[in-house]
Amino acid sequence: MSHVRIEGLTKRFAGKPPTVAVDDLSLEIEPGEFIVLLGPSGCGKTTTLRCLAGLETPDEGRISLGDQTVLDVRGKVNLPPNKRRIGMVFQSYALWPHMTVRRNIGYPLRTRRVAREQARERIEEAAGLVDCAALLDRYPAQLSGGQQQRVALARGLAARPDLVLFDEPLSNLDARLRDQVRAQLHELHARLGFTAVFVTHDQSEALALGDRLAIMRAGRIEQLDTPERVFEEPATEYVAGFIGMSNRLSLRRAGEGWTVVGEPGADGPAGVPGPAVAGELPVPRSHGEVSARLRPDDLLLCPVEEKPPGHGVGLAAEVVDAQFGGRHMDVVVTIAGGRLHARAPLTGTPWARGLSRGQRVTAWFPKDTAIYYDADGVRTAAHAPAAPVGA
Repeated sequence: MSHVRIEGLTKRFAGKPPTVAVDDLSLEIEPGEFIVLLGPSGCGKTTTLRCLAGLETPDEGRISLGDQTVLDVRGKVNLPPNKRRIGMVFQSYALWPHMTVRRNIGYPLRTRRVAREQARERIEEAAGLVDCAALLDRYPAQLSGGQQQRVALARGLAARPDLVLFDEPLSNLDARLRDQVRAQLHELHARLGFTAVFVTHDQSEALALGDRLAIMRAGRIEQLDTPERVFEEPATEYVAGFIGMSNRLSLRRAGEGWTVVGEPGADGPAGVPGPAVAGELPVPRSHGEVSARLRPDDLLLCPVEEKPPGHGVGLAAEVVDAQFGGRHMDVVVTIAGGRLHARAPLTGTPWARGLSRGQRVTAWFPKDTAIYYDADGVRTAAHAPAAPVGA
């Protein structure tokens, strides 16, 4: 285990204009902590990981692992990857096809010139940790995708590195295997307590694995906090949208109430007031326009002749599509031209089975499930978190 400190990390790629992939990023990782870098393609998460590994040379910054400085641009220090005591698990598995599982796992031990008997013990120990001891004499072509990924994980742990880096290691697995390997990885970290940085664009992986999440945007950390805090209290609208609050309503104050503002693609021009909002919103009077973010699970439907509960906020909507989801219907509706996703439970509301395109319904949500953001994408004062959030 090792304490990791990143200070002022900046990486630019040449071009017209040049691209700033990582922008003055600073981050401290405690020994044994599992940090997840989460964000869309192009946000800088993989470049940050590659700078940690020594596979990219930053333009500015400093990185230390424990007491050792592995990168200091000003001090002209830049240790190569094989001297950083780092294990890495790649998206593509990157197993040598001509080597057995035993030799693949032992490869980093050979590069570190670990004695043969000690290397044999570590190989068997690492294979046992990921439940692939019975595969040691097979070749990668004889393994399933899940088995190959477990071998790659064993290889990353065999040399007992100070830091293990994961570059979207589960993205090539099918859904069932992804869940299985993710659970094994979570259990393995709990048992061994290694320090880890895990890159992904999948919010489910991030929430399940991370001790803390770093949501990245344009090479910077937009929010850094525990999975629970990021999920329940996204600090900005960008974070809310990426962590699963995909439904967005633009709202404008109209007297004592609110109306939905038309979105591009509506019947009228964008920005024209749409249907009135039935219900009060917990937004300060100082805000004339806000954006409300909701998860699909929190947007519910009822027939137009029914009123939402007293704690609900209702909106006139039209059904675009309805798909059977087992115990619920996954429904797409339009409100003032904007498309939103709702989930209509079938238990207790059998009418939802008959939803059809063009049908008028009322979409509603409990007012405390939405989070409201101002024009700058920052949470309104009424919903600001109790403590500062961010890097």
